[in-house]
Amino acid sequence: MDDYFEPMVDLSGARRAAEECAQGWGLELAPPFALSNVSFVAPVGEDEVLKAPWAGDDESLHEGDALELWGGDGAVRLLRRSGRVLLEERAVPGDDLSRLGDEESTAIAVDLGLRLWRPARAPFRPVGPEVLGWLERAEHEGGELVALARDLFAQIGGGADWVVHGDFHHHNILRSGERYVAIDPKPYLADREYDVASFLWNPLGNRLSDRTQTERRIAAFAAAGLDEFRIRAWTVIRGSYLRTGAEYTEPLSALIA
Repeated sequence: MDDYFEPMVDLSGARRAAEECAQGWGLELAPPFALSNVSFVAPVGEDEVLKAPWAGDDESLHEGDALELWGGDGAVRLLRRSGRVLLEERAVPGDDLSRLGDEESTAIAVDLGLRLWRPARAPFRPVGPEVLGWLERAEHEGGELVALARDLFAQIGGGADWVVHGDFHHHNILRSGERYVAIDPKPYLADREYDVASFLWNPLGNRLSDRTQTERRIAAFAAAGLDEFRIRAWTVIRGSYLRTGAEYTEPLSALIA
């Protein structure tokens, strides 16, 4: 078990909710995982995990609904829920896609994406209004790519035809037995291409400096039926507020050049 560390937000309320549910369900919680920044996440035995989000984490509002929708096909299986407190299947051994070569990890991600992306349905929310708010915040903070991002967003229209994972990248795709499954969704209604952006700038430390790698990844998702321009547009749009460091400005801009 990794040592616990100080989270980014106050998780005392999430901890209480998790402990109350665990007691009501007759479960014994082990110490929480390290790197649980905005949720209290603790193992239950060897095969289950109990997760309670920070109350301010609005992006994961419908995480339980998404896991119910997927039913274990491409994502960890939801075993039980009480409001936003979730008892989930634990991915074991749990190593993520960053340990694989790029072509293999991309092929797995494409396969999982095609399983996870489902036609739009309630109760999921369109991401478009959220994107406008995130762009406005980035503009106030001096984001260099906001003007380009706004133009691209106007061009593609911010579709809402699909339920998407919302935080789809190497470190949220874990090995579970002989398969890989997604964890920690932040589901919205969006274009499928919305999900590709976070995969392109991961794993951690990837600054999009390897243009050949980036283009190879884009081509793999496009070959599976996604729209190449929308992949590029969403990567710039999301990058304008999620990857604001100066080292990202040129490689993100180059995607549309």
